Amino acid sequence: MEEQKTMIEQKMYYKGKPKNELTPITSNWMHELFNDQTVVRGLVERYGSPINIHHLPSFNQNCESYKQVFESYGLKYRIFYARKANKSKGLVKQAFASGIGVDTASFKELEQSLSLGGNSENLVLTAAIKTEAQIELAIQTGVPIILDNEDECRLTQAVAIRIGKKANVGFRISGFSVNGEKLYSRFGFDVDEVIDFIGSYVGENKAFNLLEVTGLHFHLDGYSTHQRSVSLISSIHIAAALKDKGHEVSFIDIGGGILMNYLEDEEEWSSFNENLKKAVTDQSNDITFNNNGLGFRLENGELRGRLNTYPFFNKINKGTFLKEVLDFMDEESGLSVASLLLQNNIEIRIEPGRSLLDQVGMTVAKVIHRKKDAKGQWLVGLEMNMSQMMSSSADFLLDPYMMYNSEVEEDESVDLFFTGAYCLERDVLLKRKTRLPRLPEIGEYVAFVNTAGYMMHFFETEAHLFELSTNLIFTGSNEKLSFFQFIDDTKIVLE
Repeated sequence: MEEQKTMIEQKMYYKGKPKNELTPITSNWMHELFNDQTVVRGLVERYGSPINIHHLPSFNQNCESYKQVFESYGLKYRIFYARKANKSKGLVKQAFASGIGVDTASFKELEQSLSLGGNSENLVLTAAIKTEAQIELAIQTGVPIILDNEDECRLTQAVAIRIGKKANVGFRISGFSVNGEKLYSRFGFDVDEVIDFIGSYVGENKAFNLLEVTGLHFHLDGYSTHQRSVSLISSIHIAAALKDKGHEVSFIDIGGGILMNYLEDEEEWSSFNENLKKAVTDQSNDITFNNNGLGFRLENGELRGRLNTYPFFNKINKGTFLKEVLDFMDEESGLSVASLLLQNNIEIRIEPGRSLLDQVGMTVAKVIHRKKDAKGQWLVGLEMNMSQMMSSSADFLLDPYMMYNSEVEEDESVDLFFTGAYCLERDVLLKRKTRLPRLPEIGEYVAFVNTAGYMMHFFETEAHLFELSTNLIFTGSNEKLSFFQFIDDTKIVLE
């Protein structure tokens, strides 16, 4: 069976092999689809190009792996899936089915999550901008609101007075001191002021008497486990001080930003970085489209800048990342972070988005045309646009997979770039040059793997009046793959 699969793989679908390969980690369900183009073709013909496929068993597996980490320490915990990472309703339902909650960041996310089975126990509202309508809905349903500033306190108090009900709130805090440096964030109350603020203004017979403080929250920019550990220790001290002032702080939420790993090979990642820097320095860049340095640049003969992408290879990721935070030793008490949480009877909460979507998604697009540009480069136009696979990264650094309609009988290797449908010179879907065994034919399919986290929807637009991509929910099955195993996410019924 394995030999047969290898034969099909060699003849019908191929991973792109650029000069500097970046081989993605893939899952069996992805290869199952690569091997059954009848189903892929049927899905694209029915729903258009591109389609986003979401594999629910992989999502559930990620949920379970985080639970196991917390349970190994005996901690009280809650996991909230950061919904902003992907808008599919099927993933919200799966989050609740998997026994975790959902972090909402807008009125519609909150309203829809409530309709999909959410409640005061498994939802939280963390929106950067909170409207009166958001706050009213959260108070009416008992959903905790994470407050960011004094104006939000005033608005929440006013809404609570109007509807005659207390608001369950947490306070977002920032400005932690790590290694003598104060960490900047535009979000949250300053750690040096929050105790006095809550003590002076929140509680019975005070200005904000309808705000019931139940927890603290922070979210750090970047991916440092050390910063998270130090910030968590500071938050535990703040929680203790607030308890002395009569506020029963029961949880600390450390947000998201938990690293995941996309790539199989650390050496490929290191080589790519070094070769790109060398190419920019030598002004011999044939790695990317139109010499794009992806953040590196040459100034007065010297290399400046940094790689402006997600760190796609990470040895410490997901569970091991979380363990580094919890195992960190506090010098003052001589206890680990996990022990301090247990000692203070504090529930730890996290809000991962990207890492809960690891191996969950795949984006498939149809080839529309092939052409050579004035530089002699092959440009392969796909029926999708750059907003349908875009994050804050300068490029998505994973090799794509090409699904051919027929066998590749001899090596006709070609270097190319995939381009999108926007009338913009920069609508190049992958900035790295891709090598394929032959030029794709019109109507063949390209698959971009592991795109569920922040790539599919975060910046997707309807410019040119293009339709948004269709999201399909794949429940997985031990039976033969079938067109009917895929559910259109728009058809998922709200309660």
